[in-house]
Amino acid sequence: MLQQAGIKMGRDKLFSVLKEYDMLIKPQRRYIQTTMSKHWMRKYPNIVKDLKIERPEQVWVSDITYLKTDEGNCYLNLVTDAYSRKIVGYSIADTMDTEVMIKAFEMGLKKRKYPEYKLIHHSDRGLQYCSKEYVALSGKYNVRISMTENSDPYENALAERMNRTLKEEFGLGQKLKSKLQAQYLTQEAIFLYNTKRPHLSLKMKTPEMMH
Repeated sequence: MLQQAGIKMGRDKLFSVLKEYDMLIKPQRRYIQTTMSKHWMRKYPNIVKDLKIERPEQVWVSDITYLKTDEGNCYLNLVTDAYSRKIVGYSIADTMDTEVMIKAFEMGLKKRKYPEYKLIHHSDRGLQYCSKEYVALSGKYNVRISMTENSDPYENALAERMNRTLKEEFGLGQKLKSKLQAQYLTQEAIFLYNTKRPHLSLKMKTPEMMH
């Protein structure tokens, strides 16, 4: 319709026009705490704070969010490559227990394309990431651990932005009918995001192409 009307504009211009007329989708506020950082387990320093990201499988970022359904909440852990923006692993479950959230990390590790590269896993200080199981898995695959230090969301901004993207652009932010639907939609959303959604920051390549 815009082309028929003789209107041409890029993505950034379109978003600025939508913002001017208050037509952008407003992100929903988070009401459910998914980070439990007050625990006795060892916490690790932030070693990616000033690191220049130059290749895939240099740094993975991870964060846990929740999905609302009529049957109760599901919890989604995403592991994303900081260079390519590709979601390399995910897990979704009824709880945030370590044994189910760790499956996202395992998925990414088992499907690495460049296992010879040194890798850092960066997250917040949630108890799942500090658990002996998560730390042991990192050691098994020779992955260094990095964590936020000052409760500053910018220290793990990419991981949190990934949660918002799936919720706001792929429909996971709305209340879903069932937990089974949440699982199917999550799988579909991640496939579409990785293979079909070009990024301006990636020179209009998809995360899969960039990886």
